Amino acid sequence: MSEDVPMHIIHLDQDDPKKCTARTMHRIGEAILHHDVRGAPRRGFLLDPSAGIVLGPDDRTMIDRGAAIVGLDCSWKHLETSMKSILNNTRLEPRTLPLALPANPVSWGKPGRLSTAEAMALCAAIMGRMNQAERMLRPFRFGQEFLELNAEPIAAYQECSTNTEVVETQWSFFERP
Repeated sequence: MSEDVPMHIIHLDQDDPKKCTARTMHRIGEAILHHDVRGAPRRGFLLDPSAGIVLGPDDRTMIDRGAAIVGLDCSWKHLETSMKSILNNTRLEPRTLPLALPANPVSWGKPGRLSTAEAMALCAAIMGRMNQAERMLRPFRFGQEFLELNAEPIAAYQECSTNTEVVETQWSFFERP
């Protein structure tokens, strides 16, 4: 499990470039940026908050065989239409993330409102690649705080045997909606 999970980001240039965590991840070599869906990987998982299936242990086999995690960096206002377009033009399997507390200054403490870097690092951590998660977050002032805030949930998610168990485990740390 020492191999890094391939991380790709479809970047739609809809946010403030100064606050864009996706660009920073690309600049430090932790993610590949795509400005067009056609450049995205053909095999892997697309992070989609409305997917209905959480990323977890059931996905490890595909990840261990080289499948990528693909994030979408866009405005929350355009998320639904952007997501539909990507899913209609790729074979990526949609996955949502279990809850985690963001440490970024824009959404601090609002469960589930992660920056792109936090979301991608959470994926790596869930898949057992903590070194990769730490490297991804190193350039951000909030990076270490994110890992500390979520140390217990991340450890619990890593111990789960199925994706369904991950869903149930998150409610040990966060209130049900």
